[in-house]
Amino acid sequence: MHRHRPELSHLHRLRNMAGMTRPAAITLLAWDRLLGAGARALRSVRAELRRAGLPPLEWYDILVALERRGPTRPRDLQRVVRIEQYNLSRLLARMEAAGLVSVRACPGDGRGQLVTLTAAGVTQRAAMWPTYAGAIHGAIEVRLDPDERIQLAGMLDRVATP
Repeated sequence: MHRHRPELSHLHRLRNMAGMTRPAAITLLAWDRLLGAGARALRSVRAELRRAGLPPLEWYDILVALERRGPTRPRDLQRVVRIEQYNLSRLLARMEAAGLVSVRACPGDGRGQLVTLTAAGVTQRAAMWPTYAGAIHGAIEVRLDPDERIQLAGMLDRVATP
């Protein structure tokens, strides 16, 4: 007689109760590769920025977002850069101390704040870009031909679009 392990029976019941389906093995492999590639790429960029004596990648993301959007409320910036509010507050305080951004009261809203990029922030973002671009080049451009990069961008767009 075949006996089920209790923990597996429990998992099967939970899956069936939630109406979940089990992803195909190739889907799980694709998921694993997607997460692994993203993590490796970010580690590589962070390491290159550190080696060059530049600020962390999160600072770059904030600087470029402010450069593109102009003065921005922290809650809106949080959505754009996908950094938790408590981390964003800490990063903005450090960036303000470094003279890269200014955080001021929002006109017309005494409780709100507005984050603005300073001239030093523009200079810092520009100084970080060559190192960041080099890491992107090493992670993707040297590994994939132009057609593969187009295919990858299209596939990731489909996965990223809700």
